Amino acid sequence: MTAETSQTLDRGLRVLKLLADTDHGLTVTELSNKLGVNRTVVYRLLATLEQHALVRRDIGGRARVGLGVLRLGRQVHPLVREAALPALRSLAEDLGATAHLTLVDGTEALAVAVVEPTWTDYHVAYRAGFRHPLDRGAAGRAILAARQGCTEGDGLALTHGELEAGASGAAAPLLGVSGIEGSVGVVLLADVVPERVGARVVEAAKEVAEALR
Repeated sequence: MTAETSQTLDRGLRVLKLLADTDHGLTVTELSNKLGVNRTVVYRLLATLEQHALVRRDIGGRARVGLGVLRLGRQVHPLVREAALPALRSLAEDLGATAHLTLVDGTEALAVAVVEPTWTDYHVAYRAGFRHPLDRGAAGRAILAARQGCTEGDGLALTHGELEAGASGAAAPLLGVSGIEGSVGVVLLADVVPERVGARVVEAAKEVAEALR
């Protein structure tokens, strides 16, 4: 038996998904065509979503995702962090390196979860909340590689000294997770990232992706 659903809510959610998939917004006519409903229905949907700041319309009348979506998005971070922690703990302990989960936040990479190894004499300090440009550091580069469709080697990115002198990074993107752009990686004190580190990071990224599906 099919569960009873709300047609209006379904349409509203579809509007948000359509707007999230475009950088330039959509007109009422475009939304009407994509949804297969008349313009009056679209106007009502947009008016309701605007009241909750989930949609905004620019001077030209094109609808775009509103800032209210960001407030909802912030509540996702704790859930994602909780799902990723077991894999991050295992990664940090196996490699004796600081492991992290990084998500896209606007044009920056944001570390939302960090786990340090418990048995090493020293390791690189890295904190949750740390931000850096997407085109610097292994975490951001892995995300950009996945965004550009480059998944050769599972999108593994290796860097040295880009964010901290003497530190190397390895990160692999989260692949196949709808609505989330991110990566799992480690940072360690080394001039060259050992081959086994890269393979282990890719494995951990797959574990986290599976936990989030």
